[in-house]
Amino acid sequence: MTMRLSLALTLAATLALTVPAAHAGAPQAGLATALSAKKKHPRRHRAVRHGGQIACTAAGCQRVPPGCHPETEYDWNGIPTGFDMIVCGRRLR
Repeated sequence: MTMRLSLALTLAATLALTVPAAHAGAPQAGLATALSAKKKHPRRHRAVRHGGQIACTAAGCQRVPPGCHPETEYDWNGIPTGFDMIVCGRRLR
């Protein structure tokens, strides 16, 4: 008997809290207009430098820093290794 009474009280309390909120259209509309009235600022994008050179070295492919350039890497016999090396400074050729 007490379980039915507690279940009935819980159900009544739940209905009492949810029904007025469903029928109160004005406060919800006011909240929606307040949220939509918030100004939206466009996102600023950082200037991204596209392009540039990419060198595939023995350590992996990576961008060549400014002021540097890729050159073909050779082994001790003078045979190309198939990799690039990044050389910074002025060109000798």
